[in-house]
Amino acid sequence: MRKIVRFAAGVLSFLALSATGAAVYLNFTLPDNFYVLEGEQLHIKTNLSVTSSSLPENGRVKSASQNSVSSGNVSLKLFGIIPIKTTRVQEVTQTMLVPCGTPFGVKLCTEGVMVVGINDIPTAAGNQNPAKACGIQTGDVITTINGKAVSTNEEVAALVEQSAGRKMDFSLLRDGEAVHTTLTPVVCSTDGKYKAGIWVRDSSAGIGTITFYNPTTSAFGGLGHGICDVDTGELMPLHSGEIVDVKLNGITKGQSGTPGELKGSFASTKACGIVTANAETGIFGTLAENPSGQEALPVALKQDIKEGDATIITTVDGEGPKEYTVTVDKISLNSNHATKNMVIKITDPELLQKTGGIVQGMSGSPIIQDGRIIGAITHVFVNDPTRGYGIFIENMVNTSLSQPEIEKKSAS
Repeated sequence: MRKIVRFAAGVLSFLALSATGAAVYLNFTLPDNFYVLEGEQLHIKTNLSVTSSSLPENGRVKSASQNSVSSGNVSLKLFGIIPIKTTRVQEVTQTMLVPCGTPFGVKLCTEGVMVVGINDIPTAAGNQNPAKACGIQTGDVITTINGKAVSTNEEVAALVEQSAGRKMDFSLLRDGEAVHTTLTPVVCSTDGKYKAGIWVRDSSAGIGTITFYNPTTSAFGGLGHGICDVDTGELMPLHSGEIVDVKLNGITKGQSGTPGELKGSFASTKACGIVTANAETGIFGTLAENPSGQEALPVALKQDIKEGDATIITTVDGEGPKEYTVTVDKISLNSNHATKNMVIKITDPELLQKTGGIVQGMSGSPIIQDGRIIGAITHVFVNDPTRGYGIFIENMVNTSLSQPEIEKKSAS
């Protein structure tokens, strides 16, 4: 009898420790914030039973978010007993968006000019580096020189050449913080011109995929990740941007170790939309018209997404957007990376035959599951082009709704 009691006690102790461990694990893997549709409660899809308390009436507060209704704290518990954590739940209205999967060209002009390289200048006194000497770093954004706003490479070069070697006041942005420094140009012994020892970039252009179009506001979101400088990896600071039509004319298939690519060219110089934000979660703005013939679908919240079958809508040839099968292999609800929330695997034989999997240019292709938009393709695994990352659509929608130009258009 004592053996049975000891055995039972051991089993109970093991179960208690396992449950505690599971609660600790869920505390780290579940986020501190969720959205739920107005009037609904939070339901989390996990292999373990996680329950949440009702949204408390006395804990509700109005929010400034455009589509927000109210918010409050709820308690998450394992099996309805073991506390996991307290999380913030914000009610939102249902958003309906048109999934696109259409290719587009983007032209960005930067806010200021980005320093993409620093180099020595040959002078009569030997090699000198004025930029390095005054603390300028790769990735800095030059906003003004001697109080004059600059936005092109030519403006920077002209001001430096006209300095006659006098000290120049540079205003910079570094990681979002204002920095001021004084640079003294030197005469280059090769061409006799005054130089600062910096390489700068003022624009960027590329091809991607439009994720969604909002038929109510004419707003769009695309790419699922920001446009970064190829040399520094920093997000390009946006001054202005345009969307233009694109003609696809070829595919480089992806292989292990070598990402593939959609080849295309701008089909027109006439803009069909404007870019209002180049953000971590994508590029956003407004379009002159709906680029897709798809019907509007509801937006899924992250806790509604499940592992398993799904589809993507993408364009890889002249036949326009088509739907292809994929699987959602992994979901990271509490991902610290805003654009790598899901692992997606391409399973469609036709798409695999055409592209080898995910290729450059497919970023932004919307992911559909159970009749809802759940996210967009963002990255490919270099060593396995059939797999890649996806972003939660709610992350893109939140950025889109935060744009003042779009809010103004929506309110009109």
